[in-house]
Amino acid sequence: MDKFHEAINFAIEREKEAAAFYHNLQDKVKNRETIEMLRELEAMENGHIRILENLSEHAAINFQPKEILDLKIGDYLVSDYPNPGSTFQEVLIIAIKREKAAQELYLQMAKLFADSKNKNIFLKLAEEEAKHKLQLESFYDDVVYVEN
Repeated sequence: MDKFHEAINFAIEREKEAAAFYHNLQDKVKNRETIEMLRELEAMENGHIRILENLSEHAAINFQPKEILDLKIGDYLVSDYPNPGSTFQEVLIIAIKREKAAQELYLQMAKLFADSKNKNIFLKLAEEEAKHKLQLESFYDDVVYVEN
């Protein structure tokens, strides 16, 4: 198996782990709003899996990365591992941190490829994770900061 397919398979496994994490977490929290958010996060990760499984080496050749706003809220939040008593805020912080880690993973994977077509695939995936992180941070800013 070549480096491209190894990288794609690695990314698929990471996305499967993320989807399973959000799925399993739904049974551990009690807040209905938190469970719904976790379902949405699980669905996003399952969407990534489908995209990755259908990628070819010819995808994203003409991709031009966009700069995604980074509110950096997640950079200053502390999170623990979720438990049955985890609040919506705590679960949201964990999700933000996971999206940031996924973005950084894809940026590192992009560095594995000298050719732009393969590099661009991973840059596109990093951009998607950055969008998710921004979505979660914006939600945190709108909901959590307003409540506090």
